[in-house]
Amino acid sequence: QVQLVESGGGLVQAGGSLRLSCAASGFSFRDYAMSWYRQAPGKERELVALISRFGGSTNYADSVKGRFTISRDNLKRTVYLQMNSLKPEDTAVYYCYWRANYWGQGTQVTVSS
Repeated sequence: QVQLVESGGGLVQAGGSLRLSCAASGFSFRDYAMSWYRQAPGKERELVALISRFGGSTNYADSVKGRFTISRDNLKRTVYLQMNSLKPEDTAVYYCYWRANYWGQGTQVTVSS
């Protein structure tokens, strides 16, 4: 069955960096775009970044442009989110997303001021 397993979240000070990973299985990973979403307490889930099948095209939320980088390794079936210059407002649960209702379990990112 489809599995999306995130890792790499944690507690970091403002200005710091984290790298999230999402290991995918159960579908033809290289045939699909992948994305990262996040949900902060009391807020709706929002798209953070999207990457095309082979990584040639990426899109970012305005709030993270220039600070976050999405990438993928199709051989490892893994999508990454490199997060630099983190801000307290980046605090949220980050989810890997494939399509339809296929979400990862989420990984908590907390940025302290």
